[in-house]
Order: sequence, then structure tokens, then C-alpha cells
Amino acid sequence: MSFDSDPAGLERGVTDPKGFLTTPRRDCARRPVGERVRDWHEVYDRQTLLPVIGEQAGRCMDCGIPFCHHGCPLGNLIPEWNDLVWREDWAAASERLHATNNFPEFTGRLCPAPCETACVLSINQPAVTIKNVEAAIADQAWAGGVVRPRPPRVRSGKSVAVIGSGPAGLACAQQLTRGGHLVTVYERADRIGGLLRYGIPEFRLEKRYLDRRLEQMCAEGTQFRAGVAVGIDLDAAELRRRNDAVVVATGATVPRELPVPGRELAGIHQAMEYLPAANRACTGDAAPGAAGSVAGCAAGGAPVSADGLQVVIVGGGDTAADCLGTALRQGAASVIQLDINPLPGPDRAPGQPWPVYPKSFRVSSAHQEAREVAGLAGTDWDGWLGPQPGPDGDVRVFSAFTLGFAAGPGGRVRALRLAGTELTGPEQAGGEQAGGEQAGGEQAGAGQAGTGLAGRVPRQRRPLPGSEREVQADLVLLALGFTGPEPDSGVMDQFGLRLDERGNFERDDDFGGGADGVFVAGDAGRGASLVVWAIAEGRAAAAAVDRYLMGSTGLPAPVSPADRPLTA
Repeated sequence: MSFDSDPAGLERGVTDPKGFLTTPRRDCARRPVGERVRDWHEVYDRQTLLPVIGEQAGRCMDCGIPFCHHGCPLGNLIPEWNDLVWREDWAAASERLHATNNFPEFTGRLCPAPCETACVLSINQPAVTIKNVEAAIADQAWAGGVVRPRPPRVRSGKSVAVIGSGPAGLACAQQLTRGGHLVTVYERADRIGGLLRYGIPEFRLEKRYLDRRLEQMCAEGTQFRAGVAVGIDLDAAELRRRNDAVVVATGATVPRELPVPGRELAGIHQAMEYLPAANRACTGDAAPGAAGSVAGCAAGGAPVSADGLQVVIVGGGDTAADCLGTALRQGAASVIQLDINPLPGPDRAPGQPWPVYPKSFRVSSAHQEAREVAGLAGTDWDGWLGPQPGPDGDVRVFSAFTLGFAAGPGGRVRALRLAGTELTGPEQAGGEQAGGEQAGGEQAGAGQAGTGLAGRVPRQRRPLPGSEREVQADLVLLALGFTGPEPDSGVMDQFGLRLDERGNFERDDDFGGGADGVFVAGDAGRGASLVVWAIAEGRAAAAAVDRYLMGSTGLPAPVSPADRPLTA
């Protein structure tokens, strides 16, 4: 019977046809602040009743043109699995979700959800809780035994080396293994996982989720070699000769510097010196006797600890928030976060129309914790010309330009000197890339505003005269984003790779770069971006490798190297 002759059948063909009108948005609950800052467990209470998740999925309007697909580079089939969740068919929902996403339990926890800001409902109402539904589907699939190894039925006889075990490398490896190739993943760190292992704090992604995916991949036939630095421990050219293809997925790991007076003082660290040490401490890898252990963290603590210190974080993105949450759990005496960008408004700015990801004021779990536990240190912030504190006790200070650092006893940092920020030059045409460091407003040490990915005219930042002051700092963490892959690791020269104008590894339309049979995937070629873009690139690069090896491919390619996020 057609839906045209059966209106009731039409209602049965979509999610709750009135759900977006009758059901308000309800996000996944966070555990109480006082509880979660005393451990390293996940912030969110994933025990939310499944009927609540189903009701939220029922808010999906099953749009004729689902813009959420375009907001997500993976092309997730969001209306389809929303409908299946609403119908309580969790196994089918998992099948549709995994059809486009290798690791939904990662994206459902880490992604800033550009799909939600592209949701049609978000034009004039709160968006569907797509991210929460996604995480619930993945968790239910694992709990129900739906997620199983999928080894290939036929082997191709071709071998592929993947360098780097972050989300791009893992997604590429899993796709190629399932396509029948013998894949070995090389990782220079002592454990597999890349940024997921040592860059993302435990309270955002418990490593048990990563470990069980790696177990699945091992059962499918993917091989892993940790503690091997290709280009140093293993000659890259030799690795290429031993394999039919190589994929470089080493990430964009060069941190942006802050070249100001006093940068050489002790107690000033890059975020990616601090966060991996904290993650290692949680697995018991830290040296005995170091400070900084808290309940839930293995004895020994982090080599660089915020325990009892006055902490200043320079940067406004996701990495800065990770530093904030980590410092609070280590027992920091006070924390201030400096963002060079102006305080954004609560809603979309006129130049950031739907469905682009807007640069609006957001309160992450770490910022919520800081409000309740620490509060903004210092005095007279509200009456001070220049830097602007965030609302409601937020520890962020906006329009803050770092001038330099003052020394204390023993060559350690004592204070940070800052001023207000003024912008000069032409106006930019809208917001920057969704989420990650670009949208988070990381501070550029040279004083130039980021141009995003759409070639917008940059604006110059400079300190506002007459607004200088000092803030006390025993520990300074620089979370200013990343400039690109490491050019001196041996990988670049030995594979014949070149840097493009943005400082990333150059590649062609099929992800090829350098020598024949060498491909580049993820942040190494795109620049620092989101976990969904990394997975999408890994999947697309796998399709390119498969086509190179076999002449054709049936693997999906959700993005091309030239694709970019929706921007104004």
C-alpha cells in the first residue's frame, strides 16, 4: 500500500511525525562536578534511559534534503538511524551507522557535531541530539554483541604499510584489511592510538573504548607495530620497497609557538608535552614519586603536574579545554584561560548563517567544572580596559594578547604579561572551520588572525595600548594549535614528499604524494582538523589505495583532498 493512500502509513514511514514539535531537546547528563573532578572517568553519564534517547531520535524531521549529511564529512545516514532508534531497532541502527563510520564511539564522544548545527531543525529550534544518539547506538551495539570482527573472505596478496595510528590511520587500515589486503600499522609511540591514546584526556575518551576497537582490528587481520619511528628506526624507502603501497597518516603534530620574551623560562610547556604525560600517568607509566596523582589516576602522577599551582592556559580551542580539565583534576590552585579572540555571542553572528558551524559562546564540560571549582582568579577584571572575562564566573578571558613572561626565582616563570587585543584591517567573511583548533580561537603568536580554509583576508591583531597587566603563573600551557606535519622526521625526505603552501604534505586528487605508491591521509595532508574529517580521509585514502592496487575499488570515498567544511 502506498503512503499516498494511507496517511497512517506515512506516519509509520518516518520518525515521530510530531516529535520535533512536542519533545524538547534533552542532552546527555553530565556527572556532578564535585564527583567527576576527583577521577578520570568519562564526564557524561551514559546510563541515560534508552527511551529518552529514542524520544530524542524521534525529534528528527526526516528532511527531504538532510543538511546534517553535508555538515558531516562522513556522510552519516543520520535520519535513517534516528528512525531505527525511535523504533528500538538498535541492531539495524548500528548497521546503518557503521556503514559510514568505523568508530562511532569515538566521534560520538569527541566530535563537536557540525551535523547538529547543520540540522534543519536548528534553524529556529534546538537541533536533534545527533551526537548523543550516535554514542548510544555504538554503546548498545557493543553491549549487545553486534560489533564483531569482519575479516575479509578473500585475500588480495597485496601488502600496505600505514604510518600513524590516529583516527585517519586506523580507519584507513581497517578499510584496507576488510578489502583483503595485508595491512601493518606503524606507530612511533609505545602504544597504538596516536592522538586518541595520548592526546585526548581519559575523561573525554576512556581508553577502553580504543582498546576494544584495536582488538577487533587485530581479529580482522590488521597487524600493529608500536615503538617504531619510520624514517628513523626504519628506513622509509625500504618500507616502501617491502610493501605494495604506503599510507602516511602521521598527523599535524608541530605545535604553533608563541615567540614572546620569556618563552624560554621553566614552567612553560606546549599542550602536547603536558597532555600525553597526564595520559601516561593514568596508565601507570609515570616515574615514581612525581606529583599530581588524584583518585582514579595511577600512583605516580604526571611528570608535569598542575597540583597546587597557578595555571594559565594560552589558547581558546579544544586542546586548551582539555588542558583545563586535566589541570583541575590534578589539583591546580587556580586556572585562567586566555583567548585572543573577542567574546562571541550566544547565537549565530550575521556572517555565519545556517548551516555553517557558528563561532558562538559554548561551555564545555571543563569550563563548567572550572566555574564551580576554581572561578576566575585575579581582581578588577570587569573594570579593566581590554581583556574581557567570560560571563557567570567563566575562567576564560577574551581579547587577551600575550606580551611575554616574567621570571621568578630559579629561572621559572612567575607571571604572564598580557594586554587587550585590537583588530586592524579588513573584516573577515564569517567564521572559521568547525570545531577543533581553528574554530576554538587558538592564539597566533605573530599576531595575525587565522584565515580559515576559504582564503579569507586575514586581520592583524595587536595589543591595545594602555591595557597591559600581569597575572600570576607558576605553570603556563600553550594550546595554540598546530602548523602541520613534522618536516624533519625522515618521512618527508625519504618518501619524496613536499609541503604545500599551508605547510602540509602535498598530495594529488587521489591522495597520492611523493614517490609512486605513497599516499597521504588525515591531518598530515589536510592540516589540524576534526576526528570526523580524519576518519573520512582514512576511508577515502583506503579507496584510493585499493584502486591503485587492484585497478578498481568498491570501498567508499566520502571526501576528496580538496573538500572543506561548510563555511560562510
